[in-house]
Amino acid sequence: MTIMTDAGACHAALVGTPNSGKTALFNALTGSRQKVANYPGVTVERKAGVVHMPTGQCIRIVDLPGTYSLRARSPDEEITRDVVLGNLASETTPDFLVCVADATNLRLALRLVLELKRVGRPLILVLNMMDIASRRGIEIDVDKLSAALGIPVVTAVAVRKGGIDGLMHKLQTFAFAGHGQTLATWTSPSTSELRAAQREADAIIASAVKLPAAPDTLTTRLDAVLLHPVAGLAVLLVLLFVMFQAVFTWAQPPMQLIQSAFDALGQAAHDTLPSGLLQSFIEHGVIAGVGSVIVFLPQILILFLFILLLEDLGYMARAAFLMDKIMGGAGLHGRAFIPLLSSFACAIPGIMSTRVIDNKRDRLTTILVAPLMTCSARIPVYTLIISAFIPSTRVWGLLNEQGLVMFGLYAAGIVSALTVSFVAKQLFWRDEPSPPFMLELPDYKLPRSKSVLLGLLTRAKAFLKRAGTTIFSMMVLIWFLASFPRPPAGATDPAINYSLAAKIGKFIAPALAPVGFNWHIDVALVPGMAAREVAVAALGTVYSIEGGEEAAHQIGQTLAHQWSVATALALLVWYIFAPQCASTLAVIRRETGSWKWMAVTFGYMLTLAYVAAFATYHIAVALGAG
Repeated sequence: MTIMTDAGACHAALVGTPNSGKTALFNALTGSRQKVANYPGVTVERKAGVVHMPTGQCIRIVDLPGTYSLRARSPDEEITRDVVLGNLASETTPDFLVCVADATNLRLALRLVLELKRVGRPLILVLNMMDIASRRGIEIDVDKLSAALGIPVVTAVAVRKGGIDGLMHKLQTFAFAGHGQTLATWTSPSTSELRAAQREADAIIASAVKLPAAPDTLTTRLDAVLLHPVAGLAVLLVLLFVMFQAVFTWAQPPMQLIQSAFDALGQAAHDTLPSGLLQSFIEHGVIAGVGSVIVFLPQILILFLFILLLEDLGYMARAAFLMDKIMGGAGLHGRAFIPLLSSFACAIPGIMSTRVIDNKRDRLTTILVAPLMTCSARIPVYTLIISAFIPSTRVWGLLNEQGLVMFGLYAAGIVSALTVSFVAKQLFWRDEPSPPFMLELPDYKLPRSKSVLLGLLTRAKAFLKRAGTTIFSMMVLIWFLASFPRPPAGATDPAINYSLAAKIGKFIAPALAPVGFNWHIDVALVPGMAAREVAVAALGTVYSIEGGEEAAHQIGQTLAHQWSVATALALLVWYIFAPQCASTLAVIRRETGSWKWMAVTFGYMLTLAYVAAFATYHIAVALGAG
C-alpha cells in the first residue's frame, strides 16, 4: 500500500452515478496504490489512490460515493457534494473532476455532468463500458458530445487490459494543462431546474447518440421473466431457498475436515502436555474454543458467495424492485432489501449500507430491523443445536430436514423484521407519506471470478481476524471463569460448580429460568454479547470442563443429553431476536448519531427474545417435549 506523499501531485475527484463502473475504473487507474478508510466523523468509506503517469508525474485521486445529483439526499451523497464543492475540511479540494458514465445509459449521467459544470471546476467525462455499448449497436459521436457539453470526453473499458490507455493519455494532457478555476456560487437545484437539466441532457443525447431501432438484449429478455410479479417472486424465493439449503449441506465436507484437524490438534496437546491448568487452557480454552468457531467458516463463505455472485450479476437491484410492494406494505422502502439481504452475512455492513436510502425515516426503520435478519454469526449456534436435536433425514426424498429448520429460522427473522417495521411505522411515522420508489436497474453482467474471490478472501480474513482476536479473548475469559477458583480439597461435585462462571450463571438463572435456560446457557450468553458465535465455544468450554475430555469432542451429544428439546427450541428462538452483538449496537449508535435509537433497538429485541422464548418453551413442554 503506497502512502501518498508525492510532492506537487495534482488532485482529482472521481464522480459518477451508481453502477457506472466508477470503482472498477478507480482500481484500474490506481492498482495497489490505494488505501481505504472512513471520512472523519462518519462511516462513509473513503477510497483514495495515486495514478502514476508515464512522464513521472502523479495524480492523487479520490473515489467518491455514487450519486445522481449534487442535491444530496443521503450521507454518501452529502460527502460527494461537499468534496466536489471543497466544503470538507478533512479533504483536499480537487483541482479537477472526472465524471464516469455508463455508455449504455447516459440520461442520468449527462444530467449530473450538467450539474457538475455549474460548480466551475475543470471537468472531464469518461464513457465507460464502451465495449458493451458497441455490442448493443449504440453509436456515440464523441466529438459531437464533447462539443455539446463543452468539456473533454474520452472512452474507456475499465475491466479490460489496455482499456484505459486513452484515458491515461487524456489525463496527462488535461490534468497538468494549468486550468484556471472559475468557481461559481453553487446553490442546490430545484426540482424544476433538475427537470430542465434532464431535458437538456436528452437533447444532447438525441444529437450525439444513435440508438438501435429495436434493442433486443439479454437483459431485456431476462427481465421479462425475473421482473414478472409472479414468476419473478418465485425465482427469488427459489434462489433464497437454495442459498439456505447450500449453507447447511454443501459445507459439510470442509467442515468435517476442519473439525478433524482441530480434534487431532487438541489430542496432540492432551498427549504432549502434562495434566493440569496449562493442558486445560491449551486444549479446551484455545484449541477447542477457537476451533469450534472456525469450523463454521465454510458455511459463512458459502453465504457470502451467493451474495457476491448476485451482486456482480446485477440481480440485487431486481430483487429490490420485486420486494418493493411487499416491503412497502410493512413500512419499508424497496431499497431496504439490499441492506437487509446484506445483513444475512452481517448486520454491521447491512446497517452501514442503509446510506443508499435517501429518506431519513426509511433509513432509520431499516437500521432498527436489520439486526433481526439472521446473520452469519448465528449460524454456529443454529447449526450446533439443530445438529444435536433435529434428525438429518430426507423430506420427500429431496430436502434435508435440518436445512428446512434452518430455512424456518431465517424465515422467522424476515417475518419479524417486516412486522417490527410495520409497528414502527404505526408508532413513529403514521402521518408521513412514503416517497416514490425510483431505482436504476443495471445490465446483467457475468460475475468476474477475480472480484468474487477477492471478496471471499476479504470476508474470510475478517472472520479469521475476529476468531483470532475477539473470539480468542472471550474464550480465554470463559476458560478463566470456568477454571477458577479451583474446587476445595475433598470436593465431590464437578469442578465447574465451584467456579466464577457457575456463580455468574446461578446469579442470572432466576431471570432466565422461566424460558427454560439452565445456568450453563446463562454463562454462554454473557460473552456472547461480544460476538454471537462465542456462545458455541463457551458452551463447549463449560461442558468439556464439567464432563471431561470426551465431552470436549462431542458438544452436540452432550447438549442432547443435558437439555430438553423444549430448552433447545427456546434457545433457537432466543437467538432469532436477542441483541447478542455489542458491535451491532455500537454501529447503530454511530449511524443514527443517537443513544436513543440504540437503546430502543436493544430494548425491543430483548423483550421480543424473552417473550418468544418463554412462549416456545412452555408450548413445547405442554406438547411433551420438556
